[in-house]
Amino acid sequence: DNGVYGLTKGQFSATADLGSALKHGSVNELPPIDPCTLALELGCGFVARSFSGDPKQLNTTLKAAMVHNGTCIIDVISPCVTFNNHAQATKSFEYVRAHNQAMGRLDYVEPKEEITADYDEGTTASIEMHDGSRVLLHKLGAGHDPRDPDAAIAAIRSNASKGEIATGLLYINETEHDLHDVLETDERPLNAIPMSELCPGSKPLEGINARLR
Repeated sequence: DNGVYGLTKGQFSATADLGSALKHGSVNELPPIDPCTLALELGCGFVARSFSGDPKQLNTTLKAAMVHNGTCIIDVISPCVTFNNHAQATKSFEYVRAHNQAMGRLDYVEPKEEITADYDEGTTASIEMHDGSRVLLHKLGAGHDPRDPDAAIAAIRSNASKGEIATGLLYINETEHDLHDVLETDERPLNAIPMSELCPGSKPLEGINARLR
């Protein structure tokens, strides 16, 4: 989640902060959509947020998501190196495509040093981005109850009101069932199921259709 659509010349994405500006001067006038709040409202059973520059937290969060039975959402804050590549620029994709007979298109991304962070639970870190802007990340501490969805939404919103981004496990529903259990799918991989079971013929299909009528 970097707030821009980097592959489409850096337009604001739905998660761009209100009032944030791109390098070419455009200012975002729309309020952002918070993926974690949306996931909570939709009943997602595992909701977390982390930062790509904090591998210790991110690795642990990913491992926890892998063993969770149910739907998982991890919003990873990840800085993006963008181009000043807008419609008025003579170096834009559109201008070059219209005026140059190219054998192929090559993009150049300016090398940047990796942005990392290592800070304690329950504290806030100010992370400087490549463009000089700063992101305030608040790592949730032991006082946060990840089993309480209301507490998760409150943590997201209270930190957002201070200009901070709450990171860590925001919410988990340990009683959620895996989709395979809900649908009662076969535990065998598809390549291990014989064709006679995968395509049992028209008569079983008629029975399935009859149950759905």
